[in-house]
Amino acid sequence: QVHLVESGGGLVQTGGSLRLSCAASGLTFDNYAMGWFRQAPGKEREFVATITWGGGSTRYADFGKGRFTISRDNGRNTLWLQMMSLKPEDTAVYYCAASHLRGQTPSSSLNYHYWGQGTQVTVSS
Repeated sequence: QVHLVESGGGLVQTGGSLRLSCAASGLTFDNYAMGWFRQAPGKEREFVATITWGGGSTRYADFGKGRFTISRDNGRNTLWLQMMSLKPEDTAVYYCAASHLRGQTPSSSLNYHYWGQGTQVTVSS
């Protein structure tokens, strides 16, 4: 059974930083591209960032470029999202997800097959 478990969320002030982690089990981690999505209250889930199986390619939503960094360690079955210069509009539940499209950088949630339960990020103004 596949498990994706996010951690590292919390309350941070505007301008602060957080590092989210996603621990994967029950799957061959390097067979998957991995992504981060987020969902704010009253809004649809949106793409944040994605990384190919080997980490060679990444893609970011425009709001994350220059502030967010996605990375992975296949030996540790772990995915990270380093977030800097956080803004109140970054407040959301952040989810990690796994996609069979291991060599691509899909931004659509439809291309992700396994999801974690999410971790709350709250940025205070």
